[in-house]
Amino acid sequence: MKSLLAILNEIRPEFDFTRSNDFVADGMLDSFDVVTLVSALDKAYGISINGADIVPENFKNVRAIEALLRKHGAEP
Repeated sequence: MKSLLAILNEIRPEFDFTRSNDFVADGMLDSFDVVTLVSALDKAYGISINGADIVPENFKNVRAIEALLRKHGAEP
């Protein structure tokens, strides 16, 4: 299983995701990237993130994404 940081780096390799507390506000992820990330997370972790959870707050940093994964039964 790929780590969350590895997945983020595949989507946007030009950014260091360990240096930001808000990926969306810092311009590291846009709405298209979030959709791509949701698809990659669903595949990598064998889950299905529902549409109601696809909001910027759930993708603002690694901790928020890990909490979202746990909510859907995955262990990041």
